[in-house]
Amino acid sequence: MPLQPDLRSDLAAAFRLAAHYEFNEGICNHFSVALPEGPERYLINPYGVHWSEMRPESLLLIDGSGSVIEGDGEVEATARNIHISGHRANPKHLCILHTHMPFATSITMIENGRLEMAHQTAARFFGRTAYEEEFGGFALDESEGERIAGQGKNRGDADIVFLANHGVMVGGPSVAVAFDDLYFLERACRQQVYAMSTGRPLKIIPDKECRHTARQWMQVLEFQATEHFKALKRTIGA
Repeated sequence: MPLQPDLRSDLAAAFRLAAHYEFNEGICNHFSVALPEGPERYLINPYGVHWSEMRPESLLLIDGSGSVIEGDGEVEATARNIHISGHRANPKHLCILHTHMPFATSITMIENGRLEMAHQTAARFFGRTAYEEEFGGFALDESEGERIAGQGKNRGDADIVFLANHGVMVGGPSVAVAFDDLYFLERACRQQVYAMSTGRPLKIIPDKECRHTARQWMQVLEFQATEHFKALKRTIGA
């Protein structure tokens, strides 16, 4: 079936950029895009291909059962279970990015860990963040994938989900917006971890100012994300 070429090229570029910024962990973690029209179809990375070498033709096209329709390779079980459930839980998320990127993941390792509203970058995610509080092991079966996706189903406004003792999921209406959120989420978490390392208390922004700053972010989010993603792709020749 013909695909919009930008979906393949953008998703492949997102993998290479994630590797550039060291958001990846081994050959694990996964990104996916739900095709916007027709039957349930997803683009996703094949198991065993390093993110730095991902190309548009590397990506697999799978159906709602996780069966490969187009492409060479196989879908790793956790990728299949996490992403299909995630897209179904919140259909507005055309793109879902799952990583164990270091600073965001470190927040999931803290008792009652939260992204604190202590910097304007964190305020970008005010009201858009959910937390899965329990760790359930690898998502080797559908039930664990559905459990992980539960926050996305229960919180339709949550584009960011922190998975306890695991990592994060970021969903967006396009590859550009999802990757922009992923990029700034890791920056916000890094700022927080650095600040916490001083041993001094965080200076939290009051809710009123957080809401105001979040609205400012949302007013320019799609435009800025699109332009930022274009610029990032130029840095890797994509």
